[in-house]
Amino acid sequence: MGAPIIGLFDAGGARIQEGVDGLAGYADIFLQNTLASGVIPQISVIMGPCAGGDVYSPAITDFIFMVKDTSYMYVTGPDVVKTVTHEDVTHEELGGYRIHAMKSGVADGAFENDLEALTQVRRLIDFLPASNREKPPVRESFDRPDREEPSLDTLIPANPNKPYDMKELILKVVDEADFFEISADFAKNIICGFGRMDGATIGIVANQPQVLAGVLDIDSSRKAARFVRFCDAFDIPIVTFVDVPGFMPGTKQEQGGLIRHGAKLLFAYAEATVPKVTLITRKAYGGAYDVMSSKHLRGDINYAWPTAEIAVMGAKGAVEIIFRTEIGDPDAIAARTAEYQDRFANPFIAASRGYIDDVVSPRMTRKRISRALKNLKGKVLSNPWKKHDNIPL
Repeated sequence: MGAPIIGLFDAGGARIQEGVDGLAGYADIFLQNTLASGVIPQISVIMGPCAGGDVYSPAITDFIFMVKDTSYMYVTGPDVVKTVTHEDVTHEELGGYRIHAMKSGVADGAFENDLEALTQVRRLIDFLPASNREKPPVRESFDRPDREEPSLDTLIPANPNKPYDMKELILKVVDEADFFEISADFAKNIICGFGRMDGATIGIVANQPQVLAGVLDIDSSRKAARFVRFCDAFDIPIVTFVDVPGFMPGTKQEQGGLIRHGAKLLFAYAEATVPKVTLITRKAYGGAYDVMSSKHLRGDINYAWPTAEIAVMGAKGAVEIIFRTEIGDPDAIAARTAEYQDRFANPFIAASRGYIDDVVSPRMTRKRISRALKNLKGKVLSNPWKKHDNIPL
């Protein structure tokens, strides 16, 4: 019927007495979840204990929400864990909201009680189309699309290493400061969620300079890639706010597969055919510049603030590599650093190449993004025929 599915879960797993019949019943549900993926939005609310097969149906759905202190998710419960691995763990330690909404990223959020969980699911559904055959809903808005926001002119600190709150930009740009964040407690260095522009739903992806300087790591790449693919499946335009110094360095990240996980986000943006509007507020360095919905990954409209810095890497590191023979001369290095900053610590080189469509005043951000989305309403783009792609999972 093209109607979304909302699952309310509170169960103990398969009935052991039923044997293979219980397993068959589960698999029947998993198949339907899989076939419906990308066709209708599917939302799961975990409202009590969920074990074994009960967690795999939610795992296939688009969004999972938990209720704090009353819901748990795990493949095997504490008793089985104790038998197999001899670990003593509680339900909460094994699969409570602190594990899944903050550490594993399995859950997309946790709410204080059942009532709030159901209320927030209603709010989320209001942003989404009923199926992939429909356009996202348009709601009446009393917020003028051409509204200027002078306070954004001073959002970026004078010190390039000082953080600021990217959520302030998001709330000041979307209609009536209404923003529904997804996975707010997981991978906080990237922000994903839904808002509206001129009444129409948009998906927002934004680096958060307040956490790890907004760097891209394994968790943030996975979180954003899944969100981008959801928006693409349901024809929701994607607005990307960029302030990213690069990918997270270190042995832990490399051993965890940062290359493949980072490629998920790159892949998701590249394959997306929905309207894509990008704004670089400050740093856009290295491969992370490419990944964050750049013009090279078929970004439709790419803007930058005058404070944008688009380069392979920061001035100091770049100069020490390019002019390593001059490292013994502090004056020469200082001069080279200043020269590099003059050239790349602004968006105009990228704009002269056509990689940035316009350098916009921060106060005009809402007006320019709204106009870009309006111009892109008729966008039609298709990928080459294939049975399906092979995203680096």
